[in-house]
Amino acid sequence: MGGGLLGLATARALARRGREVLLLERATVGHERSGSKGTSRVFRLGYDDPHYVSMAMTAKPMWRELESESGRVLLSATGQLSFGGGLGVLADAMTAAGAPFEELDAAEAALRVPSIHAGGPALFETESGVLAADQCLDALRHSAESAGARVMENNAVTSVSDDGNRVRVHAGSETLTASAVVVCAGHWTSGLLEGTGVGLRLIPTLEQVAHLVPVTGNPVDTPVFIERASPWVYGLPAGVTGLLKVALHGAGPVAHPDDSPLDPDPVLLSRLAEHTARLLPHHHVEPVSTERCFYDSTADGDFVLERVGRVVVGAGTTGHGFKFGPLLGELLADLATGASPPVDLSRFSARRPAVAA
Repeated sequence: MGGGLLGLATARALARRGREVLLLERATVGHERSGSKGTSRVFRLGYDDPHYVSMAMTAKPMWRELESESGRVLLSATGQLSFGGGLGVLADAMTAAGAPFEELDAAEAALRVPSIHAGGPALFETESGVLAADQCLDALRHSAESAGARVMENNAVTSVSDDGNRVRVHAGSETLTASAVVVCAGHWTSGLLEGTGVGLRLIPTLEQVAHLVPVTGNPVDTPVFIERASPWVYGLPAGVTGLLKVALHGAGPVAHPDDSPLDPDPVLLSRLAEHTARLLPHHHVEPVSTERCFYDSTADGDFVLERVGRVVVGAGTTGHGFKFGPLLGELLADLATGASPPVDLSRFSARRPAVAA
């Protein structure tokens, strides 16, 4: 259940394996309070841990396969400039996983990407880029439905219970039963798991995004960038000609996904403006538009991907999980069908201390 990235990718994976699949979505796919909403997401190979680098490398051809199937451009290569602290750790992890990158000194970084003032050495990822998030969701949905999955929107699940033989799903006045249930409900996941014996602590935060335009009014060639500071500052082409999407990673306040106001946060916008004035000399600091977006995160930053009884959980991915979409769908489908996942999922346990309630 859950019609975001994980739910749609899992529904597609299961339906393509010949399974009977019903996906229940509380509102509509990509709705305003969904963690998967919006037009763009970063696709990057660069992580400080080779396990994640390898997962991103595995996910990339899966996106290309979906592109070929759907006839849409889903992943645009822009490259990525990473700078700030911990570049050595990043380089070591990418080297260990066999991912391509270039190390640049300050002068080389300024010459390679004049639209970003890195102010020091940097690492350039040649294979990173931008995913058209809304198009990705639509392509996953179409593929899932074409394979036989049913997607039911405006059908909120209120509770899930597992008696060891069947799973009962309560949605409105209906009670549905299934041999297995995959719960990918973003910020609502913890509440839905209360009747399953799985206690899960997720951290829902409300982040602030801004969109900037070039000073000249003409598009500026700007790749994805991440300043590895505290918090990270990141930016990416926004899918609309000339716009640059910028934000502080994980800087938003804890919020409730049902009723927290989605008004712009002046404090976060002010902090973001200070950073963008320093980093982006070719863009106006004042945004032409803003939006709020929810993260559902874990205390240690790792995902939750595990089967407990007849319930499979996919959670804690908002903030850096979109790039892995098709891969995570296949892994959750493996857990649902009892297949052996090709990726070591032990670190993603729902029972580890960082997330177990």
